[in-house]
Amino acid sequence: MSDLNKLGLAEARDALRKGDVTSVELTESCLKAIDDADALNAFVHKTPEIALERAKAADARIKEGDAPSMCGLPIGIKDLFCTKGVPSQAASKILEGFKPEYESTVSQQLADAGAVMLGKLNMDEFAMGSSNETSVYGNAVSPWRRGNDDAQLTPGGSSGGSASAVAADLCLAATGTDTGGSIRQPAAFVGITGIKPTYGRCSRWGIVAFASSLDQAGPMTKNVRDAAIMLETMCGHDPKDSTSAELAVPNFEAMLTGDIKGKKIGIPKEYRMDGMPAEIEKLWADGAAMLKDAGAEIVDISLPHTKYALPAYYVIAPAEASSNLARYDGVRYGRRAHLAQGDGITEMYEKTRAEGFGHEVQRRVMIGTYVLSAGFYDAYYNRARRVRTLIKKDFEDVFAAGVDAILTPATPSASFGLGEMTEADPVQMYLNDVFTVTVNLAGLPGVSVPAGLDAQGLPLGLQLIGRPWEEGDLLNTAYALENAAGFVAKPGKWW
Repeated sequence: MSDLNKLGLAEARDALRKGDVTSVELTESCLKAIDDADALNAFVHKTPEIALERAKAADARIKEGDAPSMCGLPIGIKDLFCTKGVPSQAASKILEGFKPEYESTVSQQLADAGAVMLGKLNMDEFAMGSSNETSVYGNAVSPWRRGNDDAQLTPGGSSGGSASAVAADLCLAATGTDTGGSIRQPAAFVGITGIKPTYGRCSRWGIVAFASSLDQAGPMTKNVRDAAIMLETMCGHDPKDSTSAELAVPNFEAMLTGDIKGKKIGIPKEYRMDGMPAEIEKLWADGAAMLKDAGAEIVDISLPHTKYALPAYYVIAPAEASSNLARYDGVRYGRRAHLAQGDGITEMYEKTRAEGFGHEVQRRVMIGTYVLSAGFYDAYYNRARRVRTLIKKDFEDVFAAGVDAILTPATPSASFGLGEMTEADPVQMYLNDVFTVTVNLAGLPGVSVPAGLDAQGLPLGLQLIGRPWEEGDLLNTAYALENAAGFVAKPGKWW
């Protein structure tokens, strides 16, 4: 078998079980693809020695016949996950040289299941960004191009390296994290599947924190079945994380029947934004028609507080970030600025943070500190928290009325060129999260499924939002949508 790196998780797993291929062969195929794809800047810390060692161990385990689904499958890990002895920088200068002495719970669960870590993936600094342009490693680049145009496009953010690597077949799947859309938006931009599970489904322990009440890890894969396989391994209760849910993890793959007869799918009128591109509007209507043809009932719903979601999110997330990032002070680990004679501890903090944090992180830390300050705490932060409660109640009311899932666009546009949304207007960039942040504010599961191409040949995704803890049911609806959409487009290789 050639081009083993082009396989998905399910295909590779079945080939491994049959003995058609070994984990070492799969891993070597991916390592070669990674070495040939430096132009994408997706992998920022390569770990071939660890990969081959784990692949050999996985082959032995498969021979013994007790291997779980993920055993022997080569994946990439986002640089936000702490990995023992391997640089874990969150794409920031301030964590330069940080090699953790421990493994994040999610990456440990994947390792315990026999998954093979190929290396660490590029991302926006501290997961703050929608285009992977805030990384200390430089931009991650999408494998897609607009028609015959050579302009480099964004793979989305913050999990841009993960999206680019999976779409370009550098790995079979990758981990991502999602605070306001950072799994679903990049997945939509590059034509892959990405699921953000219910808040508390995956442990956050050992994942560098951005906004603790919003962050959630999830898989980024080539299709819905692969997402179900990888999600099951990533989930589970963790006593080290106080927000981790003590709930049994079902076999998500077994729930993929594709039968959605009688399911109620809600279409929220508030997501019809002014100036929404006609292509996104059409994709959304087509998606609803596909689900109806599959036997679902399409109902119009209202989520009245949607218009307040972005402002509430951009108060709550920076507030939590400013609190979480206060620990980076040059004292215990990571980078410390060079001090002049006579400099005291205050100068050390100031210089270290000025050097170590990029502009976007500095901007959000300052916003967060401002909204938490004595005079503005009630005016901004407490008000945003109350709005968040109302947004959560909107979803609860809709689900209580019998809706099983909600269909929306994943992004307001297809991927855009790197540098096209410059620092001149950061709000333009923030608007990219308009369809995704509500899901994080309400703690719900959301999945992005590729559903079509725009006029320039770029992927467009649809988002399904599910009931809390019902990822299996949500993935099954996504599976029906995937089957109906029949999306098989791949980027042409130019790198």
